[in-house]
Amino acid sequence: MSVGPYSAILTGGGGGIGTAIAQAIAPQCAVLLLVGRDAARLAATAKSVERPGLDCRVVLADLTIAEGRDAVAQAASGFDINLLINNAGTSEFAWFADQSEASVERILGVNALAPMLLTQRLLPQLLRRASATVVNVGSIYGYLGYPGCASYSASKFALRGFTEALRRELADGPVRVLYFAPRATRTALNDDALTALNAELGTAMDAPAKVADALVALLRRPARERLLGMPEKFFARVNQVLPGLVDHGLRRQLDTIRNFARRGKPRPARLITSIHPSERGSP
Repeated sequence: MSVGPYSAILTGGGGGIGTAIAQAIAPQCAVLLLVGRDAARLAATAKSVERPGLDCRVVLADLTIAEGRDAVAQAASGFDINLLINNAGTSEFAWFADQSEASVERILGVNALAPMLLTQRLLPQLLRRASATVVNVGSIYGYLGYPGCASYSASKFALRGFTEALRRELADGPVRVLYFAPRATRTALNDDALTALNAELGTAMDAPAKVADALVALLRRPARERLLGMPEKFFARVNQVLPGLVDHGLRRQLDTIRNFARRGKPRPARLITSIHPSERGSP
């Protein structure tokens, strides 16, 4: 398959991985709609991808509400959109017991529900094309539940499950649905505690441009899913077949991870409950 020309929608186009993706795919695009909530950042991204022959437009929209998704669909209605990249995301590195309900709802809403509903809203346009692609930008943590990232991992597991199911629903049609899973990436999405933890544990962090290049390579040679980075890719695969090994490895790091995630907050008391032997589940 040759790359482009694409008429593309890119969510989360206002910074970090989004800007890098925009810059990487722009040479293969006739139309590029950059979606996000920060007008200044979107404008800066649009400026950085300017070139003859490219119609690049900014769409200000909150994808967690119906009006925002409608705005994207309306902006796309005048073009033959054949590529949707669901890249918008959010995170919070925190011990789950410390997270507010609002934070959990925000992470699940932005990372899972919004791309699902936006894809649903745009499917009629995509299905009219002879060939079209949806790329859901997930995470290694969509395969590997990680302490301090319970809500984030849940959202990316959900996005991966949605991708798999939708790919199978659309298997006899023109729309491909792909899951793209970066590892830790140097963006503003990471707070200082997570960056410090990665340094402490020697965890590699990729540059956004490297992630964007890998996404372009995925478009060039489509696969159901693409995971980035070693040993993260290896651990994600091991976790699918031998999760106990990963449990053991992470247990050895748990105190370190907890200390960074809780930022000096007192360790919660251990909850002990009495369970009758007949009520115990299988180990």
